[in-house]
Amino acid sequence: MDVNRTVFRADHEMLRPSARRFFERECVPRQAEWDQAGRIDRQTWLKAGREGLLCVAVPAEYGGGGGDFGHAAIVLEEAHRAGVSGAGFSLHSDIIAPYIVRLGTEAQKQKWLPGICRGEQILAVAITEPGGGSDVKAMRTTAVRDGDEYVIDGSKIFISNGLNCDMVLLVCKTSPAAGAKGVSLIMVEADRAGFRRGRKLDKVGQPAADTAELFFDNLRVPVANLLGQENQGFAYLMQELAQERLIIALYAAVALERLLGLTLEYVKQRRAFEQTVWDFQNTKFKLADVKAQSVAVRTMVDYYLGEHLRRKLSVQEAAIAKMYATEALWKCLDDMVQLHGGYGYMLEYPIARAFADYRVSRVVGGANEVMRDLIARKL
Repeated sequence: MDVNRTVFRADHEMLRPSARRFFERECVPRQAEWDQAGRIDRQTWLKAGREGLLCVAVPAEYGGGGGDFGHAAIVLEEAHRAGVSGAGFSLHSDIIAPYIVRLGTEAQKQKWLPGICRGEQILAVAITEPGGGSDVKAMRTTAVRDGDEYVIDGSKIFISNGLNCDMVLLVCKTSPAAGAKGVSLIMVEADRAGFRRGRKLDKVGQPAADTAELFFDNLRVPVANLLGQENQGFAYLMQELAQERLIIALYAAVALERLLGLTLEYVKQRRAFEQTVWDFQNTKFKLADVKAQSVAVRTMVDYYLGEHLRRKLSVQEAAIAKMYATEALWKCLDDMVQLHGGYGYMLEYPIARAFADYRVSRVVGGANEVMRDLIARKL
């Protein structure tokens, strides 16, 4: 049984062939090189910009594709269908750029977005702090007003695009005593005095993702770099996090479909005890379970994607999508690794690579325990 997907319009699907060609031609052959370097090369970012695959949902007057989140979902799906690991394109285009589109002044949008859409200015978002985890309200990075400038001090950790970034969407405290009501969003250019990149973090998976520590030491930015209103940052984050969590659910659905296909191909070729691995009843039952989960995840994710395209996706629904899709992916991945035997533990096999790469999906965008708490609040 395959799901009859009706969530995308014809103009969405028109983008799919060019996105598929780009990831297969420009990214898959460079994966080993990126893994070794620990980051994606700048030329590939620029190529993605030239081919119109960055910021596809940003209005055309600012250099974007002028589409909607359905177009962004197509690009995201094709990246994960190709097995591309560690690219920060969706973070840049679909998680960070929307803050500028929604909250930025006309001057800010005209100044920043064209270079962002071309891939000349790479974005990172700095939320998590050492010891802070998913608790945004407990952050200690501060921005103190001094005339027409903010003076920023603090540090961030687990920052994707941390080595490549030219600009950081910094989440910080402008009124520290006010807790969640004292959080603001400030754009920080990486060439400012007081900005320092720490080490590239040595992760379990996604070696090509340039995840790093960032430090802000007496760093000054103009007040004009504030996004939206001062002390409203926590509310802004809550509004945009639903899309981030849907993105995670979207790639979990694609990954599950892709890895099921690869596992079926493997077990039908691999022989053991004078038959293929597929011939064992255990294999059939395990993969029947994976198929059922894949269909369930796809059906749910497409439903919530449709709701989001109609601007009806709630915080709770996004949490359900992210939590269920990533938990299903992880359980199914573990079973599929087992069906590969010893080869499932070899990184040269896509299933092992996926096992390392996708474990973090249960943590990023808010740990799944936080998702459960959000869901429970509405019960």
